Amino acid sequence: MLAASSFANAADVALAPAAAKIDGNALYQANCASCHGADRLGINGPALLPGNLERLRRPDAIKTIAEGRIATQMPGFGDKLSSAEVTALTELIYTPLATTPAWGMREMRASRIAHQTGKLQDKPVFKADPLNLFIVVELGDHHATILDGDKFEPITRFATRYALHGGPKFSPDGRYVYFASRDGWVAKYDIWNLKLISEIRVGINTRNLAISSDGRYAMIANYLPHTMVVLDTKNLTPLKIVDVTDDSGKSSRVSAVYDAAPRKSFIAALKDIPEVWEFSYDAKTDRLNSKKIEEPSFQPRRLRLDDYLDDFFFDASYQHLIGSSRGGVGQVIDLDAGKKITSVALPGMPHLGSGITWEYQGKPVLATPNLKEAVVTIVDMNTWQTEKQIPTLGPGFFMRSHENTPYAWVDVFNGTKDRDVIQIIDKQKLEVIAQLRPSPGKVAAHTEFTRDGKYALVSIWENDGELVIYDAKTLQVVKRLPMKKPSGKYNIFNKISRSAGTSH
Repeated sequence: MLAASSFANAADVALAPAAAKIDGNALYQANCASCHGADRLGINGPALLPGNLERLRRPDAIKTIAEGRIATQMPGFGDKLSSAEVTALTELIYTPLATTPAWGMREMRASRIAHQTGKLQDKPVFKADPLNLFIVVELGDHHATILDGDKFEPITRFATRYALHGGPKFSPDGRYVYFASRDGWVAKYDIWNLKLISEIRVGINTRNLAISSDGRYAMIANYLPHTMVVLDTKNLTPLKIVDVTDDSGKSSRVSAVYDAAPRKSFIAALKDIPEVWEFSYDAKTDRLNSKKIEEPSFQPRRLRLDDYLDDFFFDASYQHLIGSSRGGVGQVIDLDAGKKITSVALPGMPHLGSGITWEYQGKPVLATPNLKEAVVTIVDMNTWQTEKQIPTLGPGFFMRSHENTPYAWVDVFNGTKDRDVIQIIDKQKLEVIAQLRPSPGKVAAHTEFTRDGKYALVSIWENDGELVIYDAKTLQVVKRLPMKKPSGKYNIFNKISRSAGTSH
């Protein structure tokens, strides 16, 4: 299995001229096809396509092919293939396919795997607060840990698909968690019973998924093919495929999809078409006898915009969508009116998917880290004017807080230095008041809080990483838990209650 992980000392093998004379496809079919598929779409191993490998540098791919990957099924081929042959294989997997592969209903239904078919208990099989659990995604060896948020002890650890993406989502009662992998696999896991229920592959390159507020539907956003897929969450069966095209027939990747619970709809932003789509899942009912007479149609309501949206954020009412555009000027869209109502200054590349809100001087404000600039932007959500730009040590990725803490925590994940620092922002002073180095010299990222906000958990984003647990009031370390590159951890209560301090 080819892993999209960064290696500290990646082999820097030059692209040998002899590689041009080597038949890379023949090498692939002989050595890789059994795991990654003859068409490079993936089987047990992940799809080997440029879009799926965008986080893997070529020198890292060369090293992985030559040496294999610890804790996976990926063997090393360095003793079997020459450096020129390894280079030829690398060139092949970074070459786009000649034609876009199909992935429709037939392929989805054929891919579905039922892991559990019998009835399971309707109560947790463990003794812990089922709403104060964390799902910790460990990218280092493709596992997830369920962590007790009171004792900070693992309850179980289980294997996941390669390269989970977009963050897991939960059913409204917190019983089930749904994962989406970059390779298009969607998995349903029963947290109460600690059992994987089912899996289905809905695409070849997937961005993220959303779960409806009634728990009945999942909507998945794909990069490849250019589709959105609706699943019935009960058994992960596909209900509908929506081709993403504009009026002229131009198709688009989907940037992201989120649930807008108060609206009973999914909202999706498109990567290559300046539109936002809304899909209602509120089935029509017979007002006389309250019997449902039809399922949602999942026909998109199309909001046409002046610019593209790469990422977006909702206000508390879910009436307004705040989106980042490519020119440094964001858009505020009134979803009820179906149009842009104003612009907002968002320099660089704000990561609105990690934006949070709180009350400042009697008004709601939005705070967002920035992927390219060393700044956190604070926006007045009444006027949509910039309240303040808070300087940071470098570009960040994740920002988190909680209703019961005066602080917001932001990393320097996208910086060139100080990536081991977490910065603490006072939410009323609007300034950095402390800097933490959870594990000096190692990348620190993605803070998440316990249900009550008393503790903050920080990921050390390394293969030999850990979770560092802080007292959120004193900012002192209370515990460390070894983990394999814990990319993110997600508190069930904070997610299903739509806490203002975490992403939705």
